[in-house]
Amino acid sequence: MIIDLRYHLASLVAVFLALGLGILIGGTMLKPDALVESQQQIAGKLAKQLEQLRRDKEAMQAQVDHLQLSSDLQSDFARQILPFLVKGRLEGCRVAVIETNGLGFPEDLINTLQTAGARVQSVTTISNIGGKVQQGVWRDQLGGKNLSAARLNTCLAGEIARGIAIGDNRALLDSLAEANLIMLSGEYGAPLDAVVLIGGSRERDMVKTEALDLALIDYFLARKIPVYGAEETNVLYSSMSDYQKKGISTVDNIDTVPGQAALVLAMAGRPGHYGVKSTAQKLFPSLDWPEGCANAANQSGK
Repeated sequence: MIIDLRYHLASLVAVFLALGLGILIGGTMLKPDALVESQQQIAGKLAKQLEQLRRDKEAMQAQVDHLQLSSDLQSDFARQILPFLVKGRLEGCRVAVIETNGLGFPEDLINTLQTAGARVQSVTTISNIGGKVQQGVWRDQLGGKNLSAARLNTCLAGEIARGIAIGDNRALLDSLAEANLIMLSGEYGAPLDAVVLIGGSRERDMVKTEALDLALIDYFLARKIPVYGAEETNVLYSSMSDYQKKGISTVDNIDTVPGQAALVLAMAGRPGHYGVKSTAQKLFPSLDWPEGCANAANQSGK
């Protein structure tokens, strides 16, 4: 990182211009010796200011370099310690991952879940479905022509959740995938122990929490399948408060090592609301709990 000195330099340029103007005006008023002495004094002050600016820049750059090194070391340490922290915590836990934010999710999240011993059965991405579904052939399949956009999204959420949990409507899911409304990966209809729902958004048009995300949560909770809500740190529109109304555990910094570890630990039997935003209870769960995939009765998040 380079310290920007444009404002300091602008100030010095202004001083030099004032000096030049002063020379022109004062040349007719001062004796030659007095003029030279005045110029030398001003030049000396400017030289001192420039030297101080140089020293300040070097000191600030040294501080920035130190902070960057410290950050890199902490990140590297966290990455190295993560496998030891989560290993075996979710042994045999069958998980489905659903992403509704249009941003994707950290590539290493799946690896973290697998390191914890979980079996990621499927990964489903739901794109901006509103307008395309309204105009598509799926409208009749999802409940009729008189449905509102919100109700149509809710019906679609139910069908997607059904396909993930039961898998008896794969033709509909494949049709939606061909239209680039959803992306499918993995085994659908396989038994599940938990669902990780990744929401939040950077675009207002992508926010369909009420009609889509909460409908997904309701479907799985009704079938005693625990749901864990997550989002990245830098989303502009957070889903955490809405998810928490459903009584599920949440993690608002899933793009970080602490966030991914917190998710695993919450799934392993330590429910709560973790992360760095105002909706979080604390950054990280306590570490004194038994291993294993938590059952639905322990998912209150309260």
